[in-house]
This record gives sequence, C-alpha cells and structure tokens, in this order.
Amino acid sequence: MPKIVEIEGTPNRNALKFILKEPLTWGVTRSYDNAEQAKGDPLAEALFDIDHVTNVFYVDRWITVTQDGAADWQDLAREVADPIRAAPAADAQTAATIAAAGAEIANLSPEDQQRLNLINEMLDEEIRPYLQSDGGDLHVLGLEGNRLSVHYQGACGTCPSSITGTLRGIQNMLRSIEPDLEVVAV
Repeated sequence: MPKIVEIEGTPNRNALKFILKEPLTWGVTRSYDNAEQAKGDPLAEALFDIDHVTNVFYVDRWITVTQDGAADWQDLAREVADPIRAAPAADAQTAATIAAAGAEIANLSPEDQQRLNLINEMLDEEIRPYLQSDGGDLHVLGLEGNRLSVHYQGACGTCPSSITGTLRGIQNMLRSIEPDLEVVAV
C-alpha cells in the first residue's frame, strides 16, 4: 500500500500530483482518459468511480489525477487519496513486461527507428523531466515521414499551454536534429 508523501499542484489547475513512498509500477506508464479505458486497472477504476475525476495517469512513484473543474480540490484530494493508499505497491516486474511497453511503435524502417531513437533521447533528456515534474508526460504515437505524432498524458493532457507554447518549444528543440520535423499533438 503506497503511502502518499506529498501532494503537489501542477500548472494545470484541474490536476494534482500525488508523490508516493512506494512505486505503483516499475517504468510502465498507465494513462486513462475515461472509465472505459480504465477497465481492468483496479486503481484507475476506483478513481473514476469518484465524481469529477476525468483523467488518471501514473508511473513509478507518482500519480496525477485530473478533475473536471467543478469540484473543490480540498475535498476531492481526500476522496482520491483513499484508493491511492489502498492500491498495492508494484511487485518486481519482468524485463519482458517493460520491454513490451516500449515496443508500441512497430513496423518502422531501420532508418526511421534510428530517427525515433534520437528524438526519444532528446525528449528524455530535455522535455520529459519537466513535464513529469508537473504531473504529466509525453508519449510518442508515431513517426511518418517528417510528422511526429505525440500525446500528452496526465496534467499535460488538458493544460492549455501544452497545445500551444510547449508544443512549439518541443518542435523547435527537435528541429535542431531534424530541421523539417512537424510535431502534432493528438
């Protein structure tokens, strides 16, 4: 049962980040935009059973819960803390599980896979740490030609600045390695 160490606000006023003492996963991201997507994940299902919860995102030792803006965070934070505390801590996971989570983009040519590896390396070093500190993340959905499709997760998923300024910043940074790259949020 993970103990909540700290609760942080995020740039998205409708999202809170709960930092935990024990991990919920080992490097495997869980992200849900609704109760239907959360089916089969007991923690996410329990959180979506709470009125006003609209998004659940977690990885390792933190979880971000987003609400619809109609609830008072003081009350809602107490309510969502119960299922978070009741969730089992992550057991040691096999390398196969972690590898399967990273193999979501298939059928790329060796050249495109190399391009994607360079892009992900830059995202891991320059972008994701900042998004994660704000209770969100960025998931690459695909690379087709010069178009990189990304999906914001957690607090970043409904934050207005992620679709405007942050997306432009990411595109400008990635253009230092791929000058014609277009980054599109999906």
